[in-house]
Amino acid sequence: MQSEYRLELLKRIEENEKAGLWDKDIEDDPETITLTPDKIDYLGEKFSTRFFNKIANRAAINYYEKQIEKGDFIIKAINGIENFRAVKDCGAIITCNHFSANDNYAVFRAIRPELKKGENLYKVIREGNYTNFKGIFGFFFRHCNTLPLSSNTETMKKFFKAVSVILKRGGKILIYPEQAMWWNYRKPRPMKNGAFRLAAKNKSPILPCFITMEDTDNIDVDGFKIQAYTLWFLPAIYPKDNLNEKENSQYLKDENYLVWKEVYEREYGIPLTY
Repeated sequence: MQSEYRLELLKRIEENEKAGLWDKDIEDDPETITLTPDKIDYLGEKFSTRFFNKIANRAAINYYEKQIEKGDFIIKAINGIENFRAVKDCGAIITCNHFSANDNYAVFRAIRPELKKGENLYKVIREGNYTNFKGIFGFFFRHCNTLPLSSNTETMKKFFKAVSVILKRGGKILIYPEQAMWWNYRKPRPMKNGAFRLAAKNKSPILPCFITMEDTDNIDVDGFKIQAYTLWFLPAIYPKDNLNEKENSQYLKDENYLVWKEVYEREYGIPLTY
């Protein structure tokens, strides 16, 4: 029996796709609570932040590796890791399609052997996931080197400063430019500007990653076939010196969408249509 909730999500995705509501959330996420500047330590300047980050990252690795051992989370292949190595020594924004609570760990697991000692992957997340998500995922959202967005202007000023510092230090930041998570959705979606504005402003490259999926014989708790992931790290896209910040933002976004589209059409063997 397939979960009624998951069937409802598939219906919502179909309706949103028809309406062109590409960034609309489909999950029944908890209500968002505003994140104020005093409630976030983006750069881990406090001992308590670093302490809980260390614990949470270890717990997350243990949690996801157990899922992999059980066959509930499958990474089939990693391609193009040489493209990550090409930006290994500089700050970069990694973009990825967003279709699962597992996809961020898939990216982290792929690049983890390449990271410097003590380095981690930063992840930009939605405000409500940080302020009002319960359980183990709530713990991960608050402490696994996350960079939550906020509806508070002063908090966002703090966010932008932190992103600049991280990129200048050579850090890697994972951003989902499609914004909303659409469960098991295979197509690349039109993107928001945020990731590309940050890259243009900080003169940092975009490293596109697109994850393709295929059905396995394993069935999940909701009665659906578990997907096997193949990660495709694509050549970095750099801002152009002859373009201003706005023009570079558009250029980076267009190029990112184009390379994602190429991977989708090549690997699935069908043209991208909505």
